Amino acid sequence: MKKHNFYAGPSILPQYTIDKTLEGIKDFAGSGLSVLEISHRSKEFVACMNDTISLVRELLEIPSGYQVIFLGGGASLQFAMVPMNLMNTKSAYLNTGEWASKALKEAKLFGEVIEVASSKDKLFNFIPKNYSVPADADYFHVTTNNTIYGTELKKDPVVSIPLVADMSSDIFSRPVDVSKYSLIYAGAQKNLAPAGVTLVIIKEEVLGKVTRPIPTMLDYRTHIKGESMFNTPPVFAVFAAQQTLHWLKDLGGVKAIQKKNIEKAAMLYDEIERNKLFVPTIKDPEDRSLMNICFVMADEYKDLEKLFGEFAKSKGILGIEGHRSVGGFRASTYNALPVESVQALIDTMKEFESKN
Repeated sequence: MKKHNFYAGPSILPQYTIDKTLEGIKDFAGSGLSVLEISHRSKEFVACMNDTISLVRELLEIPSGYQVIFLGGGASLQFAMVPMNLMNTKSAYLNTGEWASKALKEAKLFGEVIEVASSKDKLFNFIPKNYSVPADADYFHVTTNNTIYGTELKKDPVVSIPLVADMSSDIFSRPVDVSKYSLIYAGAQKNLAPAGVTLVIIKEEVLGKVTRPIPTMLDYRTHIKGESMFNTPPVFAVFAAQQTLHWLKDLGGVKAIQKKNIEKAAMLYDEIERNKLFVPTIKDPEDRSLMNICFVMADEYKDLEKLFGEFAKSKGILGIEGHRSVGGFRASTYNALPVESVQALIDTMKEFESKN
């Protein structure tokens, strides 16, 4: 039976990426060595790193004045690195979910943090609007996609101060005007690569302005100067990212994948709205994520929740359980998920409805 991978992360990778990384595990770039054992200083891997960075620049149309680096530590380390490197006295945060809350908490270690708006009182089921960002803050931080609650900020905010974004779960899923941002970071395990590497895109002019001393490993300038190789980078994850980026380029790039993502999400949201058993957790279509589609059983069918989960698994539908903090169901429809898998989930929902 075919398995359909809806896990929120680590999540589905393109089959192209899996096939190419398997080849690299056996023989990396014709070196006769596995990518698992190759030196990060070898000419083969240096070429891999350079090509991966070049692909990031090309696919996101990154303007001059920005650096692209790959780091360890996940997006969670960026929660601290961002304020450590960018905040002198004050920062501003939009609180739209658990990861935004964690980023905000870390920032408080380095100065005053203004929470410009929050949807916490409504269980983060909408993106706040009509808030004001203090002009004297050192930067404004947003989390563009909220994996747990299923909301997404689909437009680039326009603010008068440096803009920072955690794009861990929707990077490369839609066009982004990088010039509107001073720093973008993304854990790779949703739309790019296996867990273990973090992509950071940073505008050079915002660095070197804080007065505090910064530990060497936590200073972005260290990794820019070291070309992502100040210490040993996550070699395998970078190599896998390279394959995913080639796959995306061959598909037609970010605009082409956005079209597919809109199609997949529309199919599933339409079925959730139609099916009497299910209810979407995000009411406003404008706020609904294209990457993490969250839904619950209708009140009169709550007792069927466990049964549906088991039924879906019997049909090869994996990873649709909602986050433990909210329950229900969550279908993660990242770039690599084929439309056939979305259709399989829809067919499963229809069949379960007909039986109940």
